[in-house]
This record gives sequence, structure tokens and C-alpha cells, in this order.
Amino acid sequence: MAADKKDEKTGATGGTAQAGAQPKVVWDDSNMRSVYANATNVAGGQEEIVLLFGMNQSWQAGQKEIKIQLSDRIVLSPFAAKRLATLLNNVLTNYEAQYGKLDLEVRRPPTSTVQ
Repeated sequence: MAADKKDEKTGATGGTAQAGAQPKVVWDDSNMRSVYANATNVAGGQEEIVLLFGMNQSWQAGQKEIKIQLSDRIVLSPFAAKRLATLLNNVLTNYEAQYGKLDLEVRRPPTSTVQ
């Protein structure tokens, strides 16, 4: 019986998987890039969910129009989107347990009156 060889790059072992065993997931980040987004939107249909990411670079309050410069679009199946929603919910629940509740209410500066 030949021993399974271990792949030096991924750490995965070759050979046949045991029945019912979950495959090992190897995250390859060699082509990954990082982007920052402070604005997001989501749209969807029956077969796909689309995530839009961009930057709101408006600095002035009270503008009639705010332009968001979109940088990335991620298209997911509804199943992948549901898994992402579950993962995000878990991460945010842990975040709030450690750092406090996140308040999404839009805060407006108090209006001052000149007397």
C-alpha cells in the first residue's frame, strides 16, 4: 500500500478521500487584492445576487446629490449569498459582544439658531 504524498504548497494530502469525509478547503490568496468601500448596495433576481461596493467621497453636508464611485461588483448565487449573510451576521454579533452595539441611525448635527 502506497503512502499518500503531502503537497508542499497547500499542505493537502493526495489519495482517495474517505467516504463521507469533508474535503479540506485551501484558501489561495496569491491573486487577492484589497479594496476599501464605505458605500454598498445589493440588488438581486431569481438566479443571482449582486453586491456593489464603492466610495462616497462627498465631504459637504446638505448636498442635493451624492455621487458614489463604484469600484467592485460581486455576483453570487442565492445560496452563496445566504451563506455570506449568515457569516456576516455571526461576525457582527461577535463584534458587538466585544465592542458594543453598532447604531445604524443616521446622526445629523444639531441645528443651531443664531440669536
